[in-house]
Amino acid sequence: MSDVEKIDHFLRRLWSERGIAELTRIAYREDLLALSGFLLPRGQTLDELTQADLYDYLATRTANGNKVSSLNRQLSAYRTYFRQARLDRRLSSDPCAGVKIGKALRPLPKALTEKEVVALLEAADLEDPRGLRDKAMLELMYATGLRVSELVSLNGAQVNIRQGALKVTGKGGKDRLLPIGDAALGWLQQYLEKARPQLVRAPSSNVLFLSERGAEMTRQAFWYRIKQLSARAGIAKNVSPHTLRHSFATHLVNHGADLRVVQLLLGHSNLSTTEIYTLVARDALKRLHREHHPRG
Repeated sequence: MSDVEKIDHFLRRLWSERGIAELTRIAYREDLLALSGFLLPRGQTLDELTQADLYDYLATRTANGNKVSSLNRQLSAYRTYFRQARLDRRLSSDPCAGVKIGKALRPLPKALTEKEVVALLEAADLEDPRGLRDKAMLELMYATGLRVSELVSLNGAQVNIRQGALKVTGKGGKDRLLPIGDAALGWLQQYLEKARPQLVRAPSSNVLFLSERGAEMTRQAFWYRIKQLSARAGIAKNVSPHTLRHSFATHLVNHGADLRVVQLLLGHSNLSTTEIYTLVARDALKRLHREHHPRG
């Protein structure tokens, strides 16, 4: 049975059991068909909807100008439909359970795949001191999940090479200690030994990452460098410095990291802010299963 047939069957049943108004029936049908149309390019039906898909859809509707009142009406239609689907034993869980419009207003973070991250990390020209600097910055950001503002403002006193850790002061003036990891630490050491001495203009400067003029790198300059490198790496996605932070968190969750540990590493005040990455991870796992499992 197609989505259209399921929707019409559901509405006939709703009319016979509850006597819903004609305008309500029309609105429900339009809302369900719109959701089905959103899923179609993903190769999914309504009965395959995940909570991550639903948040993504509602975020798209928000970006297209839908008001909260409109989103609530749509969500009401979806709750009614999927509640009935569960009663009919077509679904084992309700994708609308616990969904709140406040969360839906924020699109799911867009992360790179692990393969895309590798391509980005390998795109820098290591013969150029600026390229070696970019390489160290990218490796450090992906290894620690730093915000771009935290990355560009780092100074030498915050980094402990011997212990392989750095101290960051994040939002709200809260400090956190982050492990760097061997790969990022190695590239950071290479940058400090080979590239930074070529970029520095004032020997007394303690800024860690320097522009070609010897000044502190700006967020805008790093954003521009990432755009260049992602194009060189052949990545079609819109990549920004924050994409690497999202990728750091998403890949940790994908590999089973405890959510509270990820919260501490990211410097989130509330666990609810970090929970969005569980939706991203579930969505990615579902796509992976669908693409590679013989009965996906």
